[in-house]
Amino acid sequence: MRHVLAAGASGARGPGCLRCTRMSDLAAIGLLVVAVVLIVAGAQILFAGLLRAAGWLGVTPFAIVVGISGLEIENVAAGIAANASGLPGAAAGTFLGGTTFLALGVAGLGALIAPIRAELPGRVLVWTAAAPLPLLALSLDGELSRLDGAVLVAWFGVVLVALLRAGRSLLSPEDAERQDPPGERRRAARALAPLVGGLVLLGAGGEALGEGIRRVVERLGISETLLGNTVIAAGVEGEEVARIAVPARRGRGDIALGNVVGTIVHFVALNAGVIALVKPLELDADTLDLHLPVAVASTAVLCVILAVRSVIGRATGAALLALYTAYLAASVAIGV
Repeated sequence: MRHVLAAGASGARGPGCLRCTRMSDLAAIGLLVVAVVLIVAGAQILFAGLLRAAGWLGVTPFAIVVGISGLEIENVAAGIAANASGLPGAAAGTFLGGTTFLALGVAGLGALIAPIRAELPGRVLVWTAAAPLPLLALSLDGELSRLDGAVLVAWFGVVLVALLRAGRSLLSPEDAERQDPPGERRRAARALAPLVGGLVLLGAGGEALGEGIRRVVERLGISETLLGNTVIAAGVEGEEVARIAVPARRGRGDIALGNVVGTIVHFVALNAGVIALVKPLELDADTLDLHLPVAVASTAVLCVILAVRSVIGRATGAALLALYTAYLAASVAIGV
């Protein structure tokens, strides 16, 4: 009956409303196109800025992307806003669905665009695989309290320091040559400008992409938990594909994977902790039964692949995308 009434209402709207609907759809598609352009341009500028900033600071580019590029302010903001609005499932989805999207969707799609070649230190992979485990343990009672949030933030500090130390060996000869002598490090503004500019463009592009995706799917009537773990997660983190593909095509798989590793650690520790600190986060059955364990497992799967082989080729990328597609299908099956 509801569908019949909806159809009747649509028929009563007339050609003018239909034209408005088409214009709205075209605006959403146009927004997606603009988002892609901004993301690609931002990724190109960011890559150059990362190399220049690493040289100025005297650290590895891997350290820059893990510590800075992984910090997703818009993801934290989306989670806090959703939880404050009484949508805890959507709030949890920002970091759980985001983690799964990064480990399977982003890594898989990035490898299809350009195979990712890098040998990350074993300690980096171990710490990355272990990063979601406290979140899993603290969520067993169905809620992340403020105390749980404080524990997760502290855990983030431990993991971040461990990753930065483990990644010291990822300094190529070109990176060493690019490092500025101490007397020439006054060019901070020139070194950091591309980094900041790239992040700004990526942020604007990511925001446009998320809004475009939300407009496209807003009439589907899906649950807030499904929305948070799929649409919002992919929309907010869509620019990560460019952050991986651009360095991979230029032979810097360490930078590409540093984006994934760093962002995952931020999501499952810092972001989850901060959201719970602002307001305790209730976890529903769908989150506990599907989205949380899949986020933990997908991180482990990616780390195992990187431990076994030094390249994520197109075949492996396709396999990761297949896993992500299966996750989406399961999400829809329980969330609609």
